[in-house]
Amino acid sequence: MGQLDLIITNVKVVLDDQEQPQDLDIGVCDGRIVQLAPGLARAAAAAGDGPAGPAGPAGDGPAGDGPAGDGPAGPAGPARDGTRPGPRVVDGRGRLAFPGVVDAHQHWGIYRPLPDDAYSESRACAQGGVTTALTYMRTGQYYLNKGGPYADFFPEVLTATEGRAVVDYAYHLAPMSQQHIEEIPMLVGEHGVTSFKVFMFYGSHGLHGRSQDQSAFLMTPPGERYDYAHFEFVMRGIEAARQRYPELADSISLSLHCETAEIMSAYTKLVEQDPELSGLAAYHRSRPPHSEGLAVTIAAYLAHETGLPTINLLHLSSRKAVEAALLMADAFPHIDFRREVTIGHLLADCDTAHGIGGKVNPPLRPRDDVEALWGYLLDGRIDWVVSDHACCRDELKFGADRDDVFLAKSGFGGAEYLLAGMVSEGGRRGLPMNRVAQLTAGNPARRYGLGATKGSIRVGLDADIALVDTGRTWTVRAADSASAQEYTPFEGFELTAKVTDTFLRGRQIMIDGTVTTEPTGRYLARPTS
Repeated sequence: MGQLDLIITNVKVVLDDQEQPQDLDIGVCDGRIVQLAPGLARAAAAAGDGPAGPAGPAGDGPAGDGPAGDGPAGPAGPARDGTRPGPRVVDGRGRLAFPGVVDAHQHWGIYRPLPDDAYSESRACAQGGVTTALTYMRTGQYYLNKGGPYADFFPEVLTATEGRAVVDYAYHLAPMSQQHIEEIPMLVGEHGVTSFKVFMFYGSHGLHGRSQDQSAFLMTPPGERYDYAHFEFVMRGIEAARQRYPELADSISLSLHCETAEIMSAYTKLVEQDPELSGLAAYHRSRPPHSEGLAVTIAAYLAHETGLPTINLLHLSSRKAVEAALLMADAFPHIDFRREVTIGHLLADCDTAHGIGGKVNPPLRPRDDVEALWGYLLDGRIDWVVSDHACCRDELKFGADRDDVFLAKSGFGGAEYLLAGMVSEGGRRGLPMNRVAQLTAGNPARRYGLGATKGSIRVGLDADIALVDTGRTWTVRAADSASAQEYTPFEGFELTAKVTDTFLRGRQIMIDGTVTTEPTGRYLARPTS
């Protein structure tokens, strides 16, 4: 272990296995946590090698010699005796120190050029304490707007994001064609892509509603269908990759967006004919919860049939969806199901969200479903919480009629509110802070092949840390976000905790709420080590 180059002191460290935060200093060397102990800053000062330069208090302006809001603090100045540089010391002012959030569900580049999104939306990540973003990508309309093999497509994705992101990142990929299924071993072995996705609702739906030409929307080869049979073959392809790479098998998984196209198509017709229904409530009715539950059931049986044990059920939004997921877990105990919810579905409902900017798939639900999700989460039956961040700017989000939810695009940003929302609302409901850390960082990191470097405050892991002030009440305003999105469905929501400072591999990428402009994030080939 080398000399410490950073000490974060006067913080209450949230550890996975301790319900109560611990009074510890965090010692960092070469971007990794090397010590967790009380009094590190005092010991360094007594040894005559720190603090170096002025020790910047977190949340009170720039630390060390770095310019305010324009990157991390500069290199440490000489120690007081002039002999050798010592560690930079950041005073956390008694705040909670969480592991940097591993946001396992984002969509960079879905509506804007990927390099632009990687920059602006990764800055929104840093603003919310997210230090690792796992973002979904596929061929077809949106994203790069092209088809073809991933052997050609994915290197373009990596080139487009290289040197653009403020936080570390990885990609989930969706096999849209038979050729993509054949490429799964290559993606695992050459690119470190270990997680894949199926969009079950694309059978007769596009991203925003009915699609008359599925092949044109998905840009799939002539004669191929994106249907239940394809989903089965995706599962078989992923299981074959697990068999080919047994040492990586636990990190190789399939995630599913569980909605049923046929039910949604039928219910959308009914809702559009009902003049009493409008807005987000209408969208909820057009994509009913039992559509989710049925898709979960189909997905689970296909996993059983194909022998694929690593299944992630994404953004479950309703009581019926979670009930189905739990029922399937009982029916197929040999399948390792993981259950995901989003911060949007935990904070907002279809009545409290700020306008139809809250359109998302699956929809925001009535308050009863929100309360059901919290009940399952508090009972330990939800595995992780994500943002499903998908920046969609105002001019694209809303159609010619800004009140017509069926003309609006689907998705919105939210990474900047993920940790603050969980600490605020979870804390109010009695959720221990170590469970917040597990739900936002540890659990997704381990599932997706990042557990060796990310997800916890632990010696040997990357020094990815978010400081949270639990004594600061604030109101969400889209104008304050680093995202390129000009609105938020959380507009006017009051939160009682705020992320003030974010560290990525020991580098302070947000100081007192001001995010760096320097993109030092790295692509993470998985599993990391």
